[in-house]
Amino acid sequence: MPSSSSLDRLFASAAGAGAVPPPNAKSPADSSSSTNHDPNQPGAIALPGGYTKLPSGIVLDAAGKPCKQCTSGSAWRDMMRKSTAWTLLHSIAATYPPQAPPSMQATLRSFITTFSQLYPCGTCAEDFRLWMRQPGNEPRVAGQDELGVWMCEAHNAVNVKLGKAEFDCALWKQRWRDGWADGRCA
Repeated sequence: MPSSSSLDRLFASAAGAGAVPPPNAKSPADSSSSTNHDPNQPGAIALPGGYTKLPSGIVLDAAGKPCKQCTSGSAWRDMMRKSTAWTLLHSIAATYPPQAPPSMQATLRSFITTFSQLYPCGTCAEDFRLWMRQPGNEPRVAGQDELGVWMCEAHNAVNVKLGKAEFDCALWKQRWRDGWADGRCA
């Protein structure tokens, strides 16, 4: 777990988020998970900024909603029960430099190519490679903004194939980096 000072910085940055969730956004607290998110349950630990760490490892914000940025990956995954591949890819975009140096751009292009070859679902990997070969779908890796939008477009292409709703790519930073304006950081 990060040190207390890094947690304080994390909580302060999460509390200052200035974005609005999409109208159809579903909070993890709204999920049908059987996880008990009661901040008063036995074993819950009070943290700075009104946050609470539950025995399950989930960290709740001051409003009692699960905080994605503050919760360990394994605890979040257990709660969400979703693919971690997209979480990895979107997290890379969210932490990528605003203007990446050429060496980092080359490294990321190589990673994306390797990922598309080694992803365990062969059909998924091939679909991703085919999608990237289409004009306009080449990895855009010059900086964080274009990478984040590109990653969202790639994810939406999969969502369409699966019959899922598309995400508004104008909101990618709110979802994956900055948090929502209503104070939840999930």
